[in-house]
Amino acid sequence: MTNKKPIMIACWKRAAAATAFFAVHIVAVHSAAQAQVADELATQWPAAALVAPDLTTVAAPAATPAAMPAVVAPALRRGPADVLKPVVAPAAAPVSPTVAAPASPVEPPHVACAAPGELAHFERPLPQTMRRLDSGKPLTIVAIGSSSTAGAGASSPAAAYPSRLAVELKARFPGHDVIVLNRGVNGEETDDMMARFATDVMAVHPQLVLWQVGTNSVLRDRALSPHAVELHEGIEQLKATDADVVLIDPQYAPKVLAKSETPAMIDQIALTAKEENVDLFRRFAVMRNWREVQHIGFEVFLSPDKLHMNDWGYGCWAKLIAAAIADGATRPIASAAAHPVQGSKLP
Repeated sequence: MTNKKPIMIACWKRAAAATAFFAVHIVAVHSAAQAQVADELATQWPAAALVAPDLTTVAAPAATPAAMPAVVAPALRRGPADVLKPVVAPAAAPVSPTVAAPASPVEPPHVACAAPGELAHFERPLPQTMRRLDSGKPLTIVAIGSSSTAGAGASSPAAAYPSRLAVELKARFPGHDVIVLNRGVNGEETDDMMARFATDVMAVHPQLVLWQVGTNSVLRDRALSPHAVELHEGIEQLKATDADVVLIDPQYAPKVLAKSETPAMIDQIALTAKEENVDLFRRFAVMRNWREVQHIGFEVFLSPDKLHMNDWGYGCWAKLIAAAIADGATRPIASAAAHPVQGSKLP
């Protein structure tokens, strides 16, 4: 036993040395492999994406809207195998259209307000309006009609055509008091307006009445014959007040154009005005000129409903009819039938 002890000790030492050698070799190989893995990950993932186990927040992506909070990743308690895994922020939540800021409205290009002289012109003078201006007393005008008189489609009541007409006439007749009363009611037809004549027109004793008619009757497919009778009766009632009377026909708009009776209604209003010896503002023809001759898009003068006018449309209408009123109230009666030069642009 004594002779074998040195041999056993020597064997143990050799075994220990061999074990130590293999252990060192394995550690070296493992470290090299780990370094290789790290190099490959660094190539595939940016360094900013590799974070330490204790880092819990991730900055929001640059594209995140300012109104949205930063995206925060949940805290992770990770094991050794997760150390080299990249941390990726969760996908940003989709932005609801109602949260996003609305796009700035695109302003239509500047378009000059113009119409041929033969369209925006009164055949007859306006004697009562002329006398009132000459007297220096306040001039009262009643604009009666349906929604396009009330101002549907305008951004505010101040942008409706009666309001704009008052501004235009005051600029044309400085020093005179000009009152334009808006008596438009949405959805009304000719007989509805006539039912309001006593309170909305005659009660204020106007010198000029602007009566916009026909649109709703066409839109509702009403028979034309009864409308002709009502129109004659209404004009006679207005003329009995000793006021100047001007008819205004329907607007040139897609929803009006879609109705088969529209041309007949335009003709009926023109014929009635001639038979009753009152003036007519040919709104339909003026707007058709904007679209078909001047090539102005509907979006410039109509609201999105493709029926009512917008601020530009109402403003131009007011400017043109103001010029016609100023001309009718100042030119000599003897030249009433004279026309201005065709194609002239009104200011």
